[in-house]
Amino acid sequence: MTQKPALSFWQIWNMCIGFMGIQFGFELQVSNVSRIFQTLGANIDEIAILWVAAPLTGLIVQPIIGYMSDKTWTRLGRRRPYFFYGAILSTLALLIMPNSPTLWIAAGMLWIMDASFNIAMEPFRAFVGDMLPNRQRSLGYAMQTFFIGTGASVAAALPWIMTNMFGVANEADPGIIPDSVVYAFYTGGIFLLICVLWTVFTTKEYAPEELEAFNKAEQAIGEAAAAHTQSDEERALITPQRHKSGGLLWLIVGAAASLLIYMTDGSYRLHILSGGVAVFGLLRLIVSASKAKGKTTSAIVEITDDLMLMPTVMKQLAVVQFFSWFAMFAMWSFTTPAVTAFHFGALDPSSELYNTGANWAGVLNSVRNIVTIGAAIFIALCANRIGRRKIHMLNLTLGGIGLASFYLVTDPDWLVVSMGLVGFGWASILSIPYSLLSSAVAHHKMGIYMGIFNFFIVIPQIVASTTLGLLVSELFAGQAIYGLVFAGGSMIIAALATLNVAEPEAE
Repeated sequence: MTQKPALSFWQIWNMCIGFMGIQFGFELQVSNVSRIFQTLGANIDEIAILWVAAPLTGLIVQPIIGYMSDKTWTRLGRRRPYFFYGAILSTLALLIMPNSPTLWIAAGMLWIMDASFNIAMEPFRAFVGDMLPNRQRSLGYAMQTFFIGTGASVAAALPWIMTNMFGVANEADPGIIPDSVVYAFYTGGIFLLICVLWTVFTTKEYAPEELEAFNKAEQAIGEAAAAHTQSDEERALITPQRHKSGGLLWLIVGAAASLLIYMTDGSYRLHILSGGVAVFGLLRLIVSASKAKGKTTSAIVEITDDLMLMPTVMKQLAVVQFFSWFAMFAMWSFTTPAVTAFHFGALDPSSELYNTGANWAGVLNSVRNIVTIGAAIFIALCANRIGRRKIHMLNLTLGGIGLASFYLVTDPDWLVVSMGLVGFGWASILSIPYSLLSSAVAHHKMGIYMGIFNFFIVIPQIVASTTLGLLVSELFAGQAIYGLVFAGGSMIIAALATLNVAEPEAE
């Protein structure tokens, strides 16, 4: 038996380039979808709920794709087929999105576009765990973060670049998306496809038999001793009756919450949360019935059982992820309307001043991603020396301060400092949790657990999408700047929660 070999710098480079393309497209979505929604007539209090498509598609798609990719082996490999087909769908979605004629079509395209990104994106996290030995995983995830920052920094500023360097129109008639945004999406679609194809055709995956041999070798020398491997005894504890009793509880709570919302004339948006609770209860009841009939190998049963049996480190990270991604969703939803209204004093999406402010918001997102590049290098160099947990806590604190400071900074030029601080938090969010998780999960469960880990990314976004719009509208008269204040506070809570996370010894 031999250990999994260390890959060269350029091999890691090639396997991460595809992620740059996906994040290029994703950043175009993050930086411009609120602008597109407002252009097509959305009110401030509607923006967050329209964004619910993004986390919901992730909640559904990522665990399924993770489960499937764990069990896939084709001529293209294990994870690469999902990169390939996901990239094609993502490119088509990027070409169509800026041509949406109405708000409801744009909202529908967000569902399609985000689902496509998730198909291509989810296996990339497991890909690093598959290909790299433990001692290189922090470097691998930091390299992914470096490419995220590189691609996203250009993508975020692309409408500004189109206008100021190529003379593309930045204004349009009311209800029409400006050409600067349209051509930015076209460019992003092409770039995404090229990058993903680069990774697909320059990287060779290990066969399942090779991965099993590597895992045995690591266990023999103690490197993989911390990996959580489920035993038959553990699975036996997740009985049909346990799923049934748990499912009934979740179903009753969800139904009762929906009834309470209805009786108190609460917002229809809150039914998304109560309905989600009830649906999870129904899911567990279905799993209970399947297991009672001896059907234990279906996707729904395995995914649900794996959720019940997730490692302790994953449970601890779930709290950190919740508050981190609540903050990021608030930032994505409210940066453009906050900057245009609070810092530029523009409320009309068809006005020149609004579009100037929206372009500046894109530049700020670009600054965040440029800082992310430098922060990723810092993480790669220091993660094993001073501890991943300490770095994560420091970076999240800086990010929270940066988001909250948007309320205190009145000169839009100085917002580059605020968003630069957010870049430290973003770099850490994109790398450290995955590095910690990959050290605690057995290789044959890497894909499914990366998919399940996404629950703790999308659930806070669903909570944010259903509550933040109401809070900002009801408590702060629709002033989007307070959405960023909420985001800052949430990220600081995430930093404090990091103290509870157990960190494996540095490799």
